[in-house]
Amino acid sequence: MTERIQEIVAGLPELKDVTGVWAVADERVARGDAAFAADLGVALARAYGHAEPLWQYRSVFDHLLRLLATTAGQGNVTEVLRLVSSPEAADRKRDRYAASLLASCRRPDELAVAFSGHASEELRACLVHELVLRGVAVDEEPGIARWAMSPHWRYHPLGWLPLALSGMVDGADLPSYSLGGSSRTMPYGPSEARPYRQTGGARISSAAEVTTPQLAAGLSSAVANWAEESDGVIEARVFEFAGPLDAGTVPAALVTLGLESLAGAGRKEAALSVAACPPAQAWRVLFAAASTGGAYNSGSHGAYGRLAAWQALAALAGVGDGAGAAEVAARVPECAWFGFGARTDWFEQVAWDIGLAALSPDGRRLAVLAATDTD
Repeated sequence: MTERIQEIVAGLPELKDVTGVWAVADERVARGDAAFAADLGVALARAYGHAEPLWQYRSVFDHLLRLLATTAGQGNVTEVLRLVSSPEAADRKRDRYAASLLASCRRPDELAVAFSGHASEELRACLVHELVLRGVAVDEEPGIARWAMSPHWRYHPLGWLPLALSGMVDGADLPSYSLGGSSRTMPYGPSEARPYRQTGGARISSAAEVTTPQLAAGLSSAVANWAEESDGVIEARVFEFAGPLDAGTVPAALVTLGLESLAGAGRKEAALSVAACPPAQAWRVLFAAASTGGAYNSGSHGAYGRLAAWQALAALAGVGDGAGAAEVAARVPECAWFGFGARTDWFEQVAWDIGLAALSPDGRRLAVLAATDTD
C-alpha cells in the first residue's frame, strides 16, 4: 500500500466531502495508473467494508468502480475485476452491479478477460446475461463462448435462462452509466388505458380464490424487492371462474374480486382504467421493476432482473414449477394480458405503480399482480 493510499484510508472517516478523494483517483487513472484506483478500493474495503460501512466509504468505492468501468482502456477492465474479486470487496450484490456496469460500458471483446482472469463465477454468470440483454450473441464471442456454453453452471439460478433473446423480450429498458451516475426509464402503468365504467350489463360467473403462498411468491418475483428493500406494497392473487371469461369482461371481473388495490374503483374519484397489454409490455414492466428496483433501492440489475421477470410471467400465465424457458415462452402469448390502474387509496400514484392481469386460454383462470411504492 502506498503512502498516499494510507493517508486516504486513515483520514476517510473525518471527511465531510469526499470529492477531493474522487479527484485524486480521477487524476491517477487519467495518467494511466488504474492500479492505484483498484488498490485504493481494496484498501478501503479492508478497512471499512463491514456490515454498516461508512457513507464516505460507500461513496468513494462506488466512484472508483464507476471510474474504472467507464474509462477507456483494457487495463481498466482488468482492474475492475481485481477490485470486485478481492476477498475484502467480494459480494454477490456487487458482482451483479459490476456486471451491469461492464456490459453497459464495454465491448464484448474487452470483457473476455473476465472469463479467464480474476472474476467470480457469479460475476461471470451475470455478465453473460447482461450481454444477452444487450443483444450480444455470447455463443459467438471468442473468450466468452466456451464458458457460457459449458454445462458446468447449468445448476446456477441463471442457468435456466436462454442464451438468446426471444422476440417478446426485445428492447429491454437498460440503464445507461456514466462516471456521474446512471439513467433509467420507468415503464410503469397501463399504456393507452381507457376508463372503465360499470354498466351492470356484464355477466360474471362465480370465482374462487386459489392463491397459495407459493403462487403469490411466484407472481411477486419481479416486485418483491419493492416490499423487502423499499416502501412497496404488493397484491398477488389467482382466481378460478366457474364459467369462462372473455377479454371484454375482464374489467368487470376485476372489480368483483375484492382486490385491495381496487377497493372503491369504478367511482368517478377512483376511476379504473384497463387496457389490453401485449406480453412484451408486461415483460418490460416486470423487468424494470426487478432490475431497477423501487423508490429506495436499486433492484437486482439486468441478469437477475431478467430471471425474476420470467418467473413472474410464468406464474401469471399459470406455468408450473419446473418448466423450462421454452415452455414459458410458448405459454405466455396464449394468455390474454391486461394492464390496469385506478386512483384508489391503495395505489401511491407517485411513479411506481403496476397493475397486470393474465387470463388463461380457457378463460377460467385470472392471475392478478398489483404493486405500488413511494418515496
